[in-house]
Amino acid sequence: MSQPEPTPPARPAETGKSRPSFLTRLWKELLEPIVFAVVITQFVGTVVGVDGVSMMPNLRHHERVFVPKYEAWLHKVGVGSFKRGDILIFKPPAAAESRNFYGLWNYRPFLIKRLIGLPGDKIRIAQGVTYVNGKALDAAFTTDFWKTQGCWDTQSDRANQATTAGGNQIVQNAAEITVPAGQYFLQGDNRTYSGSEDSRFFGPIPLRDIAGRAAAVIWPIMRQENVKYDCNWASSNPADATTFTGKSVLNWRVLTRPSAFNTLTP
Repeated sequence: MSQPEPTPPARPAETGKSRPSFLTRLWKELLEPIVFAVVITQFVGTVVGVDGVSMMPNLRHHERVFVPKYEAWLHKVGVGSFKRGDILIFKPPAAAESRNFYGLWNYRPFLIKRLIGLPGDKIRIAQGVTYVNGKALDAAFTTDFWKTQGCWDTQSDRANQATTAGGNQIVQNAAEITVPAGQYFLQGDNRTYSGSEDSRFFGPIPLRDIAGRAAAVIWPIMRQENVKYDCNWASSNPADATTFTGKSVLNWRVLTRPSAFNTLTP
């Protein structure tokens, strides 16, 4: 006796369900994941790589930091604010830092520096010491390292003026400046003569150009604990300025504000 033939599967028309349209499938399979990723990285959080040695010794070349982007968006609409001692990611003025992408368009690379002065603060720099509203900032969190390396800059114009005009003349030389409303004075932790281009060169940064706060170091997982810095390095490669030795230690860490900032006038 022959077996009955199997019943063929029901077609979409027979089940009452229609086949998804091309546009629906395009959205679900391609566009939705992209849009979701963009929303997450632009409004929730992202990871940023450190390029250079301007935040040595606290951040090293090629480390990666986590940035909670939602903080910056909240601050821009008036909810909360950044605080002195925060490490911020931002875009400098176009005239100060502009690069060309294969001859197609110009862009401003993001920089990473420490927030020193809030709107209304008076900033003065003398003999390598930064003064905020007349009070010296105890920068031992970075200057102790540079003293040990023998290259803490205390003599140059960069170490004795709040703003120093560069070749692009973004700012004028000034012994003291008052940070304008809605702007922030930022400075790198690298206190050698050519260690950091920051608000001393291009002035305070508007809130609209700040992308967020570096909250934690997440990569690499391990790092060597000791670092030696070559104060006279001339290579274009920032890695040539540093030599690492010692045992490997866990590199994951939260980036907190140095306690010295708590002693400044609110």
